[in-house]
Amino acid sequence: MEKAKPTVFKTLDLINIALLVALMAVCSWVSIPATVPFTLQTFAVFCAVGLLGGKRGTIAVIIYILLGFVGVPVFAGFKSGVGALLGVTGGYIIGFIFSALIYWFITKLFGDKTTVMAIAMITGLLACYAFGTAWFIFMYTKNSGTIGVTTALGWCVIPFVVPDIIKIALAIFVSKRVSTHIKI
Repeated sequence: MEKAKPTVFKTLDLINIALLVALMAVCSWVSIPATVPFTLQTFAVFCAVGLLGGKRGTIAVIIYILLGFVGVPVFAGFKSGVGALLGVTGGYIIGFIFSALIYWFITKLFGDKTTVMAIAMITGLLACYAFGTAWFIFMYTKNSGTIGVTTALGWCVIPFVVPDIIKIALAIFVSKRVSTHIKI
């Protein structure tokens, strides 16, 4: 009779998840102020799913957001708390969960070849942009007045497309390179 695989995380899984949560926090602190700050958060999110896989990577992203929610200053500009998540840019942080879940779903179906990883990360990024922009428009309109979709995209998405594609490419490179040397 075949022995069933345990579903609980191993100590190494917990350590790896914690390390990637820490990487997300540090990467969020590398920030260039703007309406939506330029950070390395997306790089760290995609490293988390690329290195840990969809399930553990998604857990890392959720833990990162929960740490910020309870007051640990892990978001851009050393922000934290409910206010950071309910602010105009909070939707992009919540959108990281969608990015991770989409990555998990796509790679579960099609494997983790480089092209699949790239498609999964780009699709996840688009979901993050969509949710974050919708949230931005909602909160901005609620607090400051009406804003058009074109203006919101001009402030919150268009300036980030090229840097985010570069971050995805770097995350895939790092994930593939590290996974050939270290079993995570």
